[in-house]
Amino acid sequence: MARRAPQRAEVVSTERITPQMIRVVLSGPGGAPLAVDPAGNTDAYVKVILPRPGSGVVEPFDVEEVKARIPAEDWPVMRTYTIRWFDAETGQAALDFVVHGGEGIAGPWAERVQPGDQVQLAGPGGAYAPDPEADWHLLVGDESALPAIATALEAMPEGAKVHAFIEVADPAEEQTLLTSAHAQVRWIHRSEATGGPGEDLVRAVTDLEFPPGRVHAFVHGDAMTVKELRSWLRFTKGVPKEDLSISGYWRRGNNDEQWRAAKKKWNAEVEAEELARAAS
Repeated sequence: MARRAPQRAEVVSTERITPQMIRVVLSGPGGAPLAVDPAGNTDAYVKVILPRPGSGVVEPFDVEEVKARIPAEDWPVMRTYTIRWFDAETGQAALDFVVHGGEGIAGPWAERVQPGDQVQLAGPGGAYAPDPEADWHLLVGDESALPAIATALEAMPEGAKVHAFIEVADPAEEQTLLTSAHAQVRWIHRSEATGGPGEDLVRAVTDLEFPPGRVHAFVHGDAMTVKELRSWLRFTKGVPKEDLSISGYWRRGNNDEQWRAAKKKWNAEVEAEELARAAS
């Protein structure tokens, strides 16, 4: 299947949701609708294509033309972001960016971008939505998974039983999450004093007394945290693979390009470890 060409988007507005999260609302150029309908997936995502700082590349540009004329180390970068919401009537979509001052490429872009600026998007992709037939739902992640968790909570059937665990930097990063489900949301504040990123999150989830019945679980975020929880869910709690949406969005010590290059091998190694454990 031929890869779809990126589509051009235009910034409609920006809003700082928390000290470390900025929401960017996008439309097509001139207010035209974007072709990013999530098709019911609450983890729908797009890849945002951004010029590398210092490369001299500025919008508007053609990705393939740029790649043909400049060194690979200066090529534009892709960063993956969940569609926080999509308005089918206007064709507008919102993406939430975690920012850490001047660190990285996408965060600084979100801080400085202005209405009318343009950017290119590839996608959408996605494969998860809460199963209305499940007896209860488990949602786990850090800031990178928060948009998908928030969208999943909004999509839950009325009265659905949900346990959500979300790791953020501190209380200022908590958000008001809307849902018609019967949801227990626990915010985990990251603390180096108790083991560093992911440690308190893993501890909180594994301390949960599982409700009866079939769980449908969504667990995304740092790869090391996800790996630990995946093993616990599969082998300690006996959750079938088909009832798990679980993946490392990022990995400590890797930038986005490094993690994309390593992720397929990482996933294969995790699968092999699980098969060996199941056979033992």
